[in-house]
Amino acid sequence: MSRLLLVRHGQSEWNASGRWQGQADPPLSDLGRRQAMVAAEAVGGFDIVASSDLERARRTAEIIADGSGVGPVLVDPDLRERHAGGWEGLTKPEIERDYPGFLADGRRPDGYEDDESVSARAVGALARIAAITGEGEALVVVHAGVIYAVEGLAGVPFERIPNLGGRWIDLSPSGIVAGERVLLIDTAKVEATQPDQP
Repeated sequence: MSRLLLVRHGQSEWNASGRWQGQADPPLSDLGRRQAMVAAEAVGGFDIVASSDLERARRTAEIIADGSGVGPVLVDPDLRERHAGGWEGLTKPEIERDYPGFLADGRRPDGYEDDESVSARAVGALARIAAITGEGEALVVVHAGVIYAVEGLAGVPFERIPNLGGRWIDLSPSGIVAGERVLLIDTAKVEATQPDQP
């Protein structure tokens, strides 16, 4: 049985500006890169580091892999964030303006990928990673929506996950068992890595 740690990527430029990303591909912010560097110091020994192909996840994984001496990063597009339809690139106030009442009612726009689709493709990717990992452990850098969908399959109630937060899962032929949630970064340590201000 493989143990996988699913970790949300570092802060992206769109996270910083409050924009829904979906499958859009903004890069990590400066803070996101620092978060990944601090996380690299915190992770133990993994047999494999894998990620989504979207830049914010892939770059986070590369920084962690470089810092921990594991690589190259295995990249799988099936680990991408859910498609957010017409909400991609919009802020919450813009969604409220263009789709009044949708957020409050739990409705989603056309083209918004449902949990079943996200979990089906993500579980396929995780099974491929587990086959390579064998009895070892893999760090898999993904997106919040992917983690929520996988947690849902394991019967875990919804709870927001921060950047560089994660969830251990055990993947076996009988299914997914959710382990503990973890946070790979210490906020004070991230803040201490900020460059000196002029």
